[in-house]
Amino acid sequence: MRDVATIFKSLEDETRLRILGLLLGIEELCVCHVIEVLQLPQSTVSRHLATLKHAGWLQDRRAGIWIHYSIKQDLSPSHTILIEALRTVLENNDMARKDKERLAELSITTCCT
Repeated sequence: MRDVATIFKSLEDETRLRILGLLLGIEELCVCHVIEVLQLPQSTVSRHLATLKHAGWLQDRRAGIWIHYSIKQDLSPSHTILIEALRTVLENNDMARKDKERLAELSITTCCT
């Protein structure tokens, strides 16, 4: 039960939901782009990314000084069910839509300097 509680607790924050919304349907994102889209401090974004990773949602890849995040490839059955529900809910959410629009305006082929 603790694992299930961790999964649900990781979804109780709007910023974490926004991060998951950004990562749905995209291969991976650098933390710098998440910071740019959400307009939040690096420490705040990193803390939320760590929470999502600890709860089993995300995997990361280091490239130089930047870390790239993506939805974990081998999600648990619980995660898989919830990710489909999140996809449905977030595609109809105004804030998630605006985040995706801001992301589309960025050049995500290069990282921030």
